This record gives sequence, C-alpha cells and structure tokens, in this order.
Amino acid sequence: MKKSLGTATLLAALASAQDITTADQYFQQVSDRYAQINDYEGKLSISTGKSPMLGKVMYRTPTLLRIDFVQPPDQVISFDGETLTVYIPELHAVLSQSVTSNPGAGGAGLATKEGLKAMKRNYSVAFELSPDPVPLDAGAPERVVRLLLTRKTVAEGFRTIVVSVSPESKLIRRLEGTTLANEKFTFDFTGIQINQNIPESRFIYDSPASANVYNNFLFNSDDQKN
Repeated sequence: MKKSLGTATLLAALASAQDITTADQYFQQVSDRYAQINDYEGKLSISTGKSPMLGKVMYRTPTLLRIDFVQPPDQVISFDGETLTVYIPELHAVLSQSVTSNPGAGGAGLATKEGLKAMKRNYSVAFELSPDPVPLDAGAPERVVRLLLTRKTVAEGFRTIVVSVSPESKLIRRLEGTTLANEKFTFDFTGIQINQNIPESRFIYDSPASANVYNNFLFNSDDQKN
C-alpha cells in the first residue's frame, strides 16, 4: 500500500509539473496574441519622473505607429516604416529621422508584434516574482502577470523591462523600462481596441508648414549601416 501511494503521489506531481507555464512559454503566448492583431488604438500615458505625457496611440502592422498627445498639447510622434517624425509645438519644430527599422517611439513600439519579436531576441525572460497575477499598483483591484526582461547585449537602451500583462486578454497593460543611468520610463496602455481596420491614411502626418524642420536629429542615416 505504501509503495502504491508513493507511486500515485509521484505521478500526481509529474502531472502538476506538466501544467506549469514557464516565463518563456507565457511570453510566447503574449507574442502569439499580438501576432493576431492587425491594428489597435487606445490611450497611452508615458511617465519619466517628470510631467506625464498623455495621448492616443494607433498601430497598424507591420510598422505604422502614431501618437497624438493631449499632454503636451498637440505634440505628435509618427512612424511610417521609414521615417520617425516628432512635432514639438512649444519649439515650433519638426524632428525627422530616417531609419532602417522601427525605432519603437520609445516603449510604445514594443507593444506590437515586431516589438515583441525584438524583445524575445534581445532579452532573457523570467517572471518578476511568480507566475501568479498581482495588483498592477499597490492596493489596486486590477491584476497583471509581471515578466522581467533583462537585456542580453549592451546595444539595448533599456537595461531591464518589466512587462505587465492582463491575464485574460494577454495584452500588455504596462511597460516599465530602466536605462543604464537608472532612469525609469513607464508606458501605460488603456482602453485598447484591436482589429478596427484603421486605414493607412490615419497615420499620415502633415506637419505645419511654418515649423522648423530638423532632419536626422538622432544620427545620420549612413551611420546605421556601419
């Protein structure tokens, strides 16, 4: 009887172990979810320890991204697959940068199918504490699964990224990136609606004709080839 009981216990333990989802498997589930998304729109807030930035974010696969801010008022970030454009009203300036890949517009571009592919390639993945959902913020009723991503190469701008995922929808609720200088950037996504058939025309941004344009403000396009 004791031997039989021991075997049953072992089999139960093995069956339970098979049900455990690893961090890599969970991250893949999130990636698979975003692979089903052709476009989305919703609200985005960005916090850097200064005044928060608030706006509306739109994405269309594979690389179209636009953020229209209400705070700072009328500021715009757009990416059409080739050019990153940033309009800063208070400076009456348009910053334009030709790029060979999606720059991500900060962390917003990470919450996309292509962004998740890049994170999987360039970061190691673990659960921050456990696979169990935890409050998004202390005392908050909303619960998320928190994944801790640690960069594999020094080329990545964020040393670590904490990805908070809504367990029911498998959509990213929050991204928290920490730089080498220990600066923290938080990107909150709310009210996300997926597969709305957003037309490409909504991503076209015509900057004010009177604004000063500064091309290749990050680097020369030739620098990316070196």
